[in-house]
Amino acid sequence: MSTTVTRIISIALLFVAIGLAAFLINSIKYDIELEEKTKQGEAVIIEKLKFIREAEKVYLEVHGQFTSDWDKLISFIDTADYYVTQRTEEIITLAYGADSIVVHIDTIDVIPAKDRIFKKTNYITAADNGTFLGFNASLGQSIIIGSKVYYYSSENDDRRKTLISAMQGTVTQLAKMNPGDRISKGENLVTLLEYKFDPNMDISNMAYIPGSDKKFDIFADKINKSGVMIDVVEVKNTIPVDPARNEDNEQRNRKPLRFGSRTDVTTSGNWE
Repeated sequence: MSTTVTRIISIALLFVAIGLAAFLINSIKYDIELEEKTKQGEAVIIEKLKFIREAEKVYLEVHGQFTSDWDKLISFIDTADYYVTQRTEEIITLAYGADSIVVHIDTIDVIPAKDRIFKKTNYITAADNGTFLGFNASLGQSIIIGSKVYYYSSENDDRRKTLISAMQGTVTQLAKMNPGDRISKGENLVTLLEYKFDPNMDISNMAYIPGSDKKFDIFADKINKSGVMIDVVEVKNTIPVDPARNEDNEQRNRKPLRFGSRTDVTTSGNWE
């Protein structure tokens, strides 16, 4: 074989190798981008399912049942009141010496149902018995996980310590404490308000699957379970972002995204 022919074949093989390499790189890149797009799409759906789940749970607390009526659920979020109650127990000694426990449930506040759904109150308490040395937080400040909140010393250790927050939110209340005051373990020192969901969310379209004009499939009812009537709810995405998610899949976490069950008392999501 002549040198010229060998050179031509070598050049041709080089181009083929370059072409195959480019094809493989593009295929891998496409797979990575598709996987990332799928994750992002599912994250949006999961966030909406979490919101619907929270709304259904609060609806159950107020009405004693779940609802499969989207209009009722939306109206509830927009207009309903939520009664904050406090449970206390009173022990009464009866005439013959036995004790009887009387449970009192008192309404201590009335708030919009929307606040109960969207907002969460977090409490940062004293980590130990000891001495309060000062706040590093102020009213209205946004606290993130890992923020320095206050300083203190323990009862048996006078070294200055820093409380690092394991919670997040906006500071709405600080205990009336001065440096040198005694603190007791578990005593509330800082109150935080955290939004569990975007407060600017458009509630009117909560029934619709993100990126689609189709609604989530919703089911709610009272069913007989071993002779006991129980409340069940299930909400699921009917158009999976990931084609591998289907009802025939034996693994629950590979079925279309959903929370709840039509046959069991649960509101867990299959992404959890």
